Amino acid sequence: MLWRRKLSEAERNALRSQPELELEARLTSALGQLPDGSVPSNFTARVLAAVELEEAAATRTRSWSLNWRLLWPRVAAVAAFLFFAGVGLQWHASLSRAALAQSVALVAAQPAPSVDALENLDAIQRMSRPARADGELLAALQ
Repeated sequence: MLWRRKLSEAERNALRSQPELELEARLTSALGQLPDGSVPSNFTARVLAAVELEEAAATRTRSWSLNWRLLWPRVAAVAAFLFFAGVGLQWHASLSRAALAQSVALVAAQPAPSVDALENLDAIQRMSRPARADGELLAALQ
């Protein structure tokens, strides 16, 4: 606000109560008394050429080299994910093996079925199949 326009008397009195703004007001008035510097006629063209040169250099360095500051966190995240996935897979496999061993031990502890029970195995398996609807019976009932 200080550098945009001259301050009124009320604003100057308000600044005196705030020392940091008073210092800024004095600096602004001192800078306003300095003469304008001379600028070469081709100043704008030189600045724009320097900007284009820096942009071209930045583009070349980005295209030929890896940005390790961006790559390392991604590599670390992928490595951590793979590590924890491998640990989880091993844990799941060991639990599956333990459950399989427990069920095999349970089955092995049971006595073998007799030959008479195995004779009726086909009939028992047929009874456990879901019954299909009899189309002729359904048509007759309707």
